[in-house]
Amino acid sequence: MTANIKENQVKSRERVANHGEVYTSSREVNAMLDLVKQETERIDSRFLEPACGTGNFLTEILNRKLTVVEHRYKRSRLEYEKYSVLAVSSLYGIDILEDNVRECRHRLYEIFISRHDSLFDEPAREEYKDAAEYILSKNIIWGDALTLRTVGKNPTPIVFSEWSVVNDNKIKRRDFTMEHLVNTYSTIDPEPNLFSDLGDNVAIPKSVKEYSPVHFLRLPDVERQ
Repeated sequence: MTANIKENQVKSRERVANHGEVYTSSREVNAMLDLVKQETERIDSRFLEPACGTGNFLTEILNRKLTVVEHRYKRSRLEYEKYSVLAVSSLYGIDILEDNVRECRHRLYEIFISRHDSLFDEPAREEYKDAAEYILSKNIIWGDALTLRTVGKNPTPIVFSEWSVVNDNKIKRRDFTMEHLVNTYSTIDPEPNLFSDLGDNVAIPKSVKEYSPVHFLRLPDVERQ
């Protein structure tokens, strides 16, 4: 499976001058991701690209994750669907340019659907497509990672959704403000009660909203509860 990385590194001189926009090449993307290869191949490991552009890093990470999902769950369509939804839900991006956000979402969605359809005889069902579109609408954000706020009319604090599998086929959503996440992880208690598997200090951020678990193919319904 190709990386689906766009090789044109500059859209226009104006965008470079105004926003410093230069896309990362496939060689650099893969070299950097190979430094954390084990994490890129862990289905539920989360990645945030604070200047995601059109998604060169995120698309490659999704391809790597879906390769693992395919290897493990290709014999069960339902299991493949669940873990591929979990894989795409682990990717987050912010970009200050709205067209980049739209294109990043589109590229991730196209990879998500094409990988499914190349594996199974029946095309992806609508609920599966809707779940991916819903997640990407929440995870790939038109915003400014420096101000921690959205861009456009009436900017608001950037909010990210955490998606976690519970009760087998259900997913629970919890929302966190980016500002709180940044402040929490930058001011960890020097004597915490919890530690990571590597022995590092662990911060426990507080969510601003929690939703009841829903079936992974019914994620858009969570806001109707």
